Amino acid sequence: MTSVTITVDFCYGHRLLDYDGKCAHLHGHNGRVEVCVHGVTDKLNRSGFVIDFSDIKAFVKSWIDEEWDHRMQLRSDDPVIGGIREHDDKVRVVGFNPTAENMARELFAVVGTFLSGVPEAVNVTSVKFWETPTSFAEVTL
Repeated sequence: MTSVTITVDFCYGHRLLDYDGKCAHLHGHNGRVEVCVHGVTDKLNRSGFVIDFSDIKAFVKSWIDEEWDHRMQLRSDDPVIGGIREHDDKVRVVGFNPTAENMARELFAVVGTFLSGVPEAVNVTSVKFWETPTSFAEVTL
């Protein structure tokens, strides 16, 4: 196997329900994701790529810009959603607690769906979701 990895930095906010700690309060993070994809070494494309870095990065960055960047990520039963939406439309309501683990799982699935549409046989290997410069969650194949 041959793999390639891209990173994307972004800012987001969240809070966690059913949690008794600092993340139970509305707050923000400077996040980073690392997305690793792989293909079979002897089946690289005509250019010698698993996938062009710019193609996978453009997709991941575009999706993050639309769904996560500078958005408050809140679970669908969070009682503050209505109040925040009155003042800001950058609220993203999700069906899970927006932990680093769950957000990494979401992006893993999104990238997998994207890769199913590319002509090369490329699969997502892992997604690391850095919540802080020293802490990340990782989902792997």
